[in-house]
Formats: sequence, structure tokens, C-alpha cells
Amino acid sequence: MAFEKVNICVFGASSRDLEQAYVDAAYQLGALMAQRGWTCLNGAGCEGLMRAVSDGTLDAGGEAIGVIPQFMVDNGWHYDRLTRIITTADMHERKLTLAQMSQAVIALPGGCGTMEELLEAITWRQLNLAPKPIVVLNTRGYYNHLAAMLTTAIEQGFMKKSHHRLVQLVDTPEQAVEVIEKDLNETPQPIESKY
Repeated sequence: MAFEKVNICVFGASSRDLEQAYVDAAYQLGALMAQRGWTCLNGAGCEGLMRAVSDGTLDAGGEAIGVIPQFMVDNGWHYDRLTRIITTADMHERKLTLAQMSQAVIALPGGCGTMEELLEAITWRQLNLAPKPIVVLNTRGYYNHLAAMLTTAIEQGFMKKSHHRLVQLVDTPEQAVEVIEKDLNETPQPIESKY
């Protein structure tokens, strides 16, 4: 399926003092997306992996659009280097806007906020509310335990066996963009209903 403009939603940490391997992978992902002409959508954070993926995109000549609630702007947590900033009323509107604007999701390592965003995207895909590719960049095995938990959920009947297709784990930024590129060029296969 061809898109006139490809927007990729990237979830990731806004934490400081992260190991350089995580920052480098986020930056490289941004650069690879820009090289393909993709726009990076994220939460507009001025720290951590959100900033790194934005910098990678912008430094490679791409566009980075941030979506952020007004209270975060009021606290000065937005990154003013972004191509464009969209301000929302709250966190829920932020996630909905990111979902509506994007054709795919890539999750970088992160804390509770990132994992909540990722799991909501997986849930929406499971319910066919947002049937778009979801890729997890598993830098340094960060998401190994989450992958094991999802496998346990399938094995113990909390999810269907076919739901292993809801998300793809990859080890490198190159693999992340290759998976997204392949998925965007194919007709999406429907996910088996949860019910």
C-alpha cells in the first residue's frame, strides 16, 4: 500500500543519563527514517531518546513533528528544534493524535509512559481500531522480558496464538525500518479478533 506521505510514530524515553547505546540507536533510527523521506512523529520531548530520534531525523534533513499536552509545554518539556509542535489538551488526546497521524509505530526503550503507549497501540491493533505495523526496537535486549510476558499470555490463553503477529521485535534500527518498509508496501493482514 503506497502512502503519499509516511509518518512514523516513535515512542521512547524522555529520561536523562541513559547509556549511550540507547541514544545512538535512537539517533540512527531517526536518520534512517529521514533517508527514506519518512516524518518522525513523537511526544516532542526535549530529553532522552525522544530528543535523540528527533535530532537524528532533523540532522539527516527530515521532518520531526512533536505532539505534546499543554501542561508539558507550560513546564518547558518540549523540544523547540522540532519542525512542528502540535499541542493537545491532555495525554489521551496526544496518543489519539499520534495514532491518527501515523502509518506505523516504532517503540524505543522507555519507562512506564513508553510501555503504556506501546501496550495501548498493541491493544488497538488487537481490536482492529488501528491496524498498523508495530515494531519494537529491542536495543540491548531491553524488551526481552516484555516479549516473554506476551508469550506467556498467549501460552496461557489470555491472548490468541495468532496475536504473536501484533508486534515485531528487532535488534537494530536498520531492521526496524526494513520491517516497516516491507509492511507498508503490503496489504495489511487482518488480526484475528480477540473475541
